[in-house]
Amino acid sequence: MDKVVPSATDAVADIADGASLAVGGFGLCGIPSVLIQALLDAGVTDLEAVSNNCGVDDWGLGLLLRDKRIRRMVSSYVGENKEFERQYLSGELEVELTPQGTLAERLRAGGSGIPAFYTATGVGTQVADGGLPWRYDDAGNVVTASPPKETRDFETADGTKGFVLEQAIVTDFGLVRAWRGDRHGNLVFRDSARNFNPLCAMAARVTIAEVEELVEPGDLDANGVHLPGVYVQRVLALTAEQATDKRIEKRTVRPRGGQG
Repeated sequence: MDKVVPSATDAVADIADGASLAVGGFGLCGIPSVLIQALLDAGVTDLEAVSNNCGVDDWGLGLLLRDKRIRRMVSSYVGENKEFERQYLSGELEVELTPQGTLAERLRAGGSGIPAFYTATGVGTQVADGGLPWRYDDAGNVVTASPPKETRDFETADGTKGFVLEQAIVTDFGLVRAWRGDRHGNLVFRDSARNFNPLCAMAARVTIAEVEELVEPGDLDANGVHLPGVYVQRVLALTAEQATDKRIEKRTVRPRGGQG
């Protein structure tokens, strides 16, 4: 039952080239930065990453992207990552852009054993009809586009509406970060870091969690556990320095005295 591993290197040792990863976090909040760095150091490449976004140019998944370790991204937001945009538009990276709520539900469905589900999001657009550019060539021509998806009408309280079938996501590995966790893999996330982390953990066949504070079994209030240990196979306890090394994507300040 003790799932604690001695180092980040050991935690990611069996992640091979070509693996698929579900990576928690939103922007730079709650990202498993230590595990991502270990993957970078290990030289793993040709990865398919499923994450809300791809970090920034010098942090998070942006580090793997910078070194051309990611072959394909499934995400909702290009965001502030200029290298992400450059690689996508120049044909170096395949990108499946997915509505954010749909991405969250695809991950949750994957972890719940639900193969697919219908949603109204995207009906009447290229999300359902197909044709979203997944990959360009170096001349800016679309060489791979999304296929059309099955649609179906359902009776709702507001009348008959169209829905599109979205497939669940299941990945080889999941990388997540938690505020507290015990040796059995039970995890608690703090505030907005409880974003895509539980969903990515659920969707992976093997989930690796880096935790800022490791506690003993029984120390966590069972009613406060956000993700049960059944979804987690490995736990990495962070050092105090690693736990406090967090980045802020954009700083906003206001004048002293509340002016403005």
